[in-house]
Amino acid sequence: MQVILLERVAKLGQMGDVVEVKPGFARNYLLLQGKALTASKENIESFEARKAQLEARNLETKKEAEALAARLDGQKFVVIRQASDGGNLYGSVSTRDAAMVATEEGFSIDRKQVLIRQPIKTLGLHEVEVHLHPEVEALITLNVARSPEEAELQASGRTIQDVAAEEEEAADYEIAELFEDIGAAASDDEHLAETVEEVLPEDNAEASEGDDDK
Repeated sequence: MQVILLERVAKLGQMGDVVEVKPGFARNYLLLQGKALTASKENIESFEARKAQLEARNLETKKEAEALAARLDGQKFVVIRQASDGGNLYGSVSTRDAAMVATEEGFSIDRKQVLIRQPIKTLGLHEVEVHLHPEVEALITLNVARSPEEAELQASGRTIQDVAAEEEEAADYEIAELFEDIGAAASDDEHLAETVEEVLPEDNAEASEGDDDK
């Protein structure tokens, strides 16, 4: 199916290009979102008549998108979710979640502008793309944590796995110290026993001589 693009579409073409696409992609995406028109003679003529107007509108929206991208790019947003001790989420973080937390922080974003390339199903820091315009995008980070305190921990570069490993190491160290103290105490007892053994034979011998004299 041939369509004429009303704006730049990534990996497809520029505004005004007539391209061949699958009917389903055209109907469910390009035509539905107003990104293209069927490439009929009437639509092509209509586009040519409105081309200057469309280009002007595209330039205006691009400038607005660039201004927003300048503020949005590199921002980090906290998403609080329930998860197991191993860091696996009970569910996943969606594009709606990303748009919502960004909007709550003062950035007007629609979930359709958010692109999550890999499903977010674990705690941690996850980079997400925000397509503000066909030619403008920003990169944000979602800090997915179970609590604000955990989010601060992750923002500092540490993870719950790091903390768990540190706690385990500390516990192992305490156990090792305990066994070392027990070993030292046992060594002291052994030394005391040896000292007693060295002294007792002499005492027994003196006692025996005293009995003989009687």
